[in-house]
Amino acid sequence: MNKILLVEDNQSILLGLSYLLKEEQFECSIAKTKIEALRLLDTEKFDLILLDIALPDGSGFELCKYIKNKTETPVIFLTAKDDEKDVVQGFDIGADDYIIKPFRNRELISRINNVLRRNNKQNNCLICGDIKIDTNSGKVFNGNQKIELTKLEYKILVNLFSNIGKLVTREKILNDIWDIAGNFVEDNTLTVYIKRIREKIGDKDGNIIKTVRGLGYRAEE
Repeated sequence: MNKILLVEDNQSILLGLSYLLKEEQFECSIAKTKIEALRLLDTEKFDLILLDIALPDGSGFELCKYIKNKTETPVIFLTAKDDEKDVVQGFDIGADDYIIKPFRNRELISRINNVLRRNNKQNNCLICGDIKIDTNSGKVFNGNQKIELTKLEYKILVNLFSNIGKLVTREKILNDIWDIAGNFVEDNTLTVYIKRIREKIGDKDGNIIKTVRGLGYRAEE
């Protein structure tokens, strides 16, 4: 589950946005001021930051500069400031997107997902809990410990980690691994592969790879 920091002082927007993000399977933390945001950023790691420009105790532009100097965390400005100079300034200091209020919920979620996908692609890794897949090298790690997977096991895990929080049907997994196997992988055999993957990544209890009975699997942090 991707973790988002929402920096916004408008209570009604906070309530609506936090509810929307949780409904879309995001974990949401809230900061109403620049100081609150800095405290959270010093103690927690976020996958994306939604940031207003006009904050009670400072400018969102300054906070964005601080974030970009310290981390590679993507930032989306969510603001009523629609002047061209503000939009240009936002992108010049490193913002990954700039969305003007009022916004449409579905468009916001789509643009959040697009930024997250771009960021994951740049980082060339898929992460779920302590498990990390380096898609450049094809290596899998639990913390700093390398995990040895077969080609089929690796493909299945990438499939699941590319859709964290979402159901991946057994049919989709079987279709995706067909080419690697060179022949048909039976449904029962997939169950065996999932069991082996869980054992190798230290997930014997199925806390990371959840079984959705009769449908498929879902990776969860």
